[in-house]
Amino acid sequence: MDAQIEKLKERRRLLIVKSAERFARAATKAGLAEMELPDEELDRIVAEIAARFRKEERKTASGPSSQAGRSADSAPGAPAAVSHDG
Repeated sequence: MDAQIEKLKERRRLLIVKSAERFARAATKAGLAEMELPDEELDRIVAEIAARFRKEERKTASGPSSQAGRSADSAPGAPAAVSHDG
């Protein structure tokens, strides 16, 4: 059981690392990495983006739509998929 817990912890850690790399690539691609933004401003921007996608998820979940079942990555206005192969 402990081995299984450790395996799950490691998997979670790897998923977090991959997610962080994905967001870092998107920020770099958008030019945010070169900007000198205060952490508070960057946090606000990311919170606005998250709220926008949460709002879109609620819209698609509340009624029938041709987009039902789509992930936020494939939502209109979402950036193109980025390879996670490095």
